[in-house]
Amino acid sequence: MEADKRYTVLLVDDHALFRNGLKLLLNSHPKFSVSGEAGTGTEMLALLEAAARTPAGLPDIVLLDISMPEMNGIDAAGEALARYPDLRIITLSMYGEEDYYFKMVSQGVKGFLLKNSDITEVYTALETVLDGGSYFSQELLFNLVSNLRSSSPAPDETETDEKGAHEDGTALSEREKEILLLICKGLTNYEIADMLFISKRTVDKHRANILEKTNCKNTANLVVYAIKNGLVEI
Repeated sequence: MEADKRYTVLLVDDHALFRNGLKLLLNSHPKFSVSGEAGTGTEMLALLEAAARTPAGLPDIVLLDISMPEMNGIDAAGEALARYPDLRIITLSMYGEEDYYFKMVSQGVKGFLLKNSDITEVYTALETVLDGGSYFSQELLFNLVSNLRSSSPAPDETETDEKGAHEDGTALSEREKEILLLICKGLTNYEIADMLFISKRTVDKHRANILEKTNCKNTANLVVYAIKNGLVEI
């Protein structure tokens, strides 16, 4: 994150009281400013389209609820990212919505937060994603693990690809597993490079290899893959 920049946040939730409270807290932080609000996915897309035509451009990040009228968060995220692939989206979730995680992951969201998270966790999530990482609430991940252990794997995340990646992760080298663990912790490639005393370019290469071997499309897919195959512990 740039030291002197105040980052813009678009709030998307159908409960005005929730939006107002979160807006007050975000605007009180020196690094964040709420640039817009929407109560449905349709309204969000309209705001993004309008913002894209202004000099300021798109918001730096979107906090997006899953359950909304007219157009839910899953469809809204998919449509928004199809139009604006570099848009950063963090999903706001409630307990009991674990079934939607895979769908949101496949859309390309950068993280998940519980709607009852402490504001300090919200700040941390925003900062992590704006720095190029991903953020996943530990409570949400615990719920996801519990849900996965009692259900069959989703094919999108665990299918063996044609190059021979295995569902248990045995195709990954020890270094790749080490980097995967750090990715799951939300570290950026620069942070991983510093921690492992290797170049950022080397991390980039390992990350690309991991994505190819696991048949995953993005970081969120990798997190789910790692959890489902017992490569990380929550």
